[in-house]
Amino acid sequence: MASPNSTVDAVFDAVAATAPEIRAALPGRRVESGTENASGESVLAGDLYADELLGEAITAVDGVGSFVSEERETAVDAGGAVGSGHDDAYAVAIDPLDGSSNLRSNNAMGTVVGVYDAPLPASGRDLVAAGYVLYGPITTMVVADEAGVREEVVARDADGGVDRSVVEADLSLPGTPTVYGFGGRVPDWPADFRAYARSIEDELKLRYGGAMVGDVNQVLTYGGVFAYPALRSASAGKLRLQFEANPVAYIVERAGGASSDGTGSILDVEPEAVHQRTPLYVGNEALIERLEDALDDG
Repeated sequence: MASPNSTVDAVFDAVAATAPEIRAALPGRRVESGTENASGESVLAGDLYADELLGEAITAVDGVGSFVSEERETAVDAGGAVGSGHDDAYAVAIDPLDGSSNLRSNNAMGTVVGVYDAPLPASGRDLVAAGYVLYGPITTMVVADEAGVREEVVARDADGGVDRSVVEADLSLPGTPTVYGFGGRVPDWPADFRAYARSIEDELKLRYGGAMVGDVNQVLTYGGVFAYPALRSASAGKLRLQFEANPVAYIVERAGGASSDGTGSILDVEPEAVHQRTPLYVGNEALIERLEDALDDG
């Protein structure tokens, strides 16, 4: 099979190649598809289209052994055994269109990708790379791997191909935090998290757009904290460990920040199911330490 580095590069080549096509197709796919995903959530036509394109592109990569998506119940066998051996393949997990509910209101959304060196469900410690595409005013892609974190602009070139330009070769979380964004309804927040949020409000600016990718990108750009907490009605929160929490935690930690499920790094959460949910807290280390102290005291 291909070398580990070339496989990871090829996965993100495939993701970047689909990004302009996904973005161009979104205006005509803002309606409900009439189906539900594996988590019982209503799926938009844009979700299914992005999932189909990414599935075809990623399963065609030499060195990818399995592919699993938030929109699919089970993994797709792409050939090759997934594991940690030298000749084994990688498992790729994606959220094809994070924040797709923003389609109707024309707000930011994105694609989240995790490349694991183990069969799924897997620990975040089994990630060899992770990244996301952000469909904002411009299309950008952030990729984290053993070399660090980089940010690229992705666009169509004059010949209809894809042009990728690195705008930040060594992306790191700013040392002085500026913004915060917290998901879930405030009345559904547990009292200890609500108290933490109130303390943060006095220090940082609210930046919350309803798509994890966009909100995390704000934190990476300006420093701060993003959270989708455990809720009174859902103690495991909303976000999926394999598709969203692990990849985002990996990116933020590689950029010099920290992650938590409320007690420790997201990357140490024991994987139990492909569609497992978890609370997610990421950002500057001091803010995550304060969060864990607040939840421990609650």
